[in-house]
Amino acid sequence: MFQSEVKSKIDEDISILVKMDNHPYNYICECGDASNLTVKEIQNANAIFISHTHIDHFVNFDSIIRHQIGIQRRVVICGPKGIALQVQARIKSYTWNLIHKDAIIYEIREVIADDKIIIYEVTPPIWELKEIGLLNNNILFKEKSFIVSGVLLNHKTPSLSYKFIENDSIKIDIKSSGFKGGKWVNELKEAFKNTIENQKIEIEGKQYIAKELFHLLHIQKGDTLGIIMDHAASEENHCKIKSHFSKSRRVYIESFYKNEDKEQATLNYHSYSSMSAKIMKESNVLEAIPVHFSRKYDKTDIEALITEFKS
Repeated sequence: MFQSEVKSKIDEDISILVKMDNHPYNYICECGDASNLTVKEIQNANAIFISHTHIDHFVNFDSIIRHQIGIQRRVVICGPKGIALQVQARIKSYTWNLIHKDAIIYEIREVIADDKIIIYEVTPPIWELKEIGLLNNNILFKEKSFIVSGVLLNHKTPSLSYKFIENDSIKIDIKSSGFKGGKWVNELKEAFKNTIENQKIEIEGKQYIAKELFHLLHIQKGDTLGIIMDHAASEENHCKIKSHFSKSRRVYIESFYKNEDKEQATLNYHSYSSMSAKIMKESNVLEAIPVHFSRKYDKTDIEALITEFKS
């Protein structure tokens, strides 16, 4: 299951941290100001997801670089078209003559279209941008137990929204089996997974046929967590959101403006409180969380905006 936390204060630019149960790394979503994002959390990040590079989503990237240099492993950065050159430009604005080439590797995955991702690599101290691969799908990132998929929305610039999707898992009801746990549990799960009904399973000195024990197993649906940043409240964007984030357990969605400012939202290719809420309901999202509010609002305005979203 995914654990998530907004690391930026309500009057700061947006940044969200995602962790997964029994997983050693965490994931930084958006690089806005984040007073509550710790050095340890930055160093333990396995991937960084950036919707677009407007300053309020990218301004903290330098601090992330500062704390990751020297971790001596690969970190993936995902973003829309242009992200590779922008990351390289930010890094190359500093002098790196004292940094060893093995200090870090950044793998940059640039989403050109909803089904095309170009993969680059940059390493110190020269930080030359090298194209190393191409993916013809929308899978931004893949781990053993989950994937992250992406979809591009229109914010008068491509804005990458993304969804963490946990693999389904096979669970067993040990209590109702009458047996003690042991290696037979994994053997039975593998037989079930690979549809090997006649495999012999030994439990406490007695042999059973796998299909006789399959009733002890059930499929547990994997968790889902979505992050939808800046986007115009348009039919095209809403169709993409409903398709990509349908029935997600939790989704963070930008709600930049109050309802009374929806004309300004339209002008600036943003969403607003009631529309963000509406599209979440139409997407059958279990828990929708409004985030990323205009800096023109004070605390009272933001409380009113959140109330509009929930009403």
